[in-house]
Amino acid sequence: MTDARTAIEKAAREAYGRLLAFLAVRWRNVAAAEDALADAFVAALEKWLQSGVPDKPEAWLYTAARRRLIDGARRDRVQSQAAPMLLKMADEAQKWASSVTNFPDERLQMLFICAHPEIDPSIRTPLMLQMVLGIEAARIAAAFIVKPSTMGQRLTRAKAKMRESGIRFELPGPDEWPERLGAVLEAIYAAYGSGWNDADGFDQRKQGMAEEAIYLGKLLLRFMPEEPEVLGLLALMLHCEARREARRLASGHYVPLSEQDVSLWSGTLIEEAEQYLHTASKAGKMGRFQLEAAIQSVHAHRALTGHTAWEEIALLYEGLVRIAPTIGAWVGRAAAIAEARGAEQGLASLRELPDESVKDYQPYWALIAHLLRRLRRIEEARSAYSRAIGLCSDPAVREFLKRQSEADG
Repeated sequence: MTDARTAIEKAAREAYGRLLAFLAVRWRNVAAAEDALADAFVAALEKWLQSGVPDKPEAWLYTAARRRLIDGARRDRVQSQAAPMLLKMADEAQKWASSVTNFPDERLQMLFICAHPEIDPSIRTPLMLQMVLGIEAARIAAAFIVKPSTMGQRLTRAKAKMRESGIRFELPGPDEWPERLGAVLEAIYAAYGSGWNDADGFDQRKQGMAEEAIYLGKLLLRFMPEEPEVLGLLALMLHCEARREARRLASGHYVPLSEQDVSLWSGTLIEEAEQYLHTASKAGKMGRFQLEAAIQSVHAHRALTGHTAWEEIALLYEGLVRIAPTIGAWVGRAAAIAEARGAEQGLASLRELPDESVKDYQPYWALIAHLLRRLRRIEEARSAYSRAIGLCSDPAVREFLKRQSEADG
């Protein structure tokens, strides 16, 4: 029983996105593909517990989902022109059931489909995260700082739009890639962030998400080898990934970037990131992900010089907030200004942000607390630490903040 449940959980983590993209592209109906795949997992829970885990779980799930799609089509008296599609899916099921190869990865295609101009720009990235990468609506809502019910409604409307507007379920031509690229890059980076935030690996749903995002970034690079923002995103993810082993002590305690042991950073990943960033710079077209990667590159140079060039980082953040004035970029800018020019200036920079935009943004409150503590405004700092702790979902970071809050007690 344990083996069956483990296999189902593993398939859900590792294969859901591939299977859904594979089914949706062929069936051209996202909602129907989602329902069929959900039914297939329910059936797997029953069958695998009784008869054991099949040799090829992905092929079993695909076959089960495909049967449910066909049964549904029959019940709905599907038109005769759907017959070729049904036959094609049956042939593919047989092919993949007898093959040692995994299903073709249609996720990149689905990413570009979800970035269709007729889909509301504000929902494109969340739609990709749920459909292509299998991230739940509640987690997406938390990332976008909205209520889960609101995000769920938006996603449902977007899928209905895809079904009703006749959006083509195929990779658009190269001439359409540039206008859709931004949303695709955002989704891949958000997926990386989902895996990055689970440094301890406690959440099995997030296991492998960072690696999957890097894989998708490299897959995208094969389609757009000279696109500087694709190169910039890869450089950014690899610079962050290079420091994964340094983020926690053996005890599990969180270690902030400025205190990390640089000997634990991966020189191989840093070198690969630097190569991508260097290639991107030759295009002479700066973008958000190149700037973010450049900031991480300056941090990486601490391994060579022993110090961090905070003024250089602050200047890079100035460029970033002009191109992409996100809350995260503004908070990063304030942190760099505080290190380069003093806590008072960093605090003043933070105060420029509207209260409503930061009320639930944990990094803002953590930085406010840190700067107030440096200025010896202890009671105010503790209040900000309390707010940051309450908004923090990472146990190790929460403990770190508690220790900081109590340090002067």
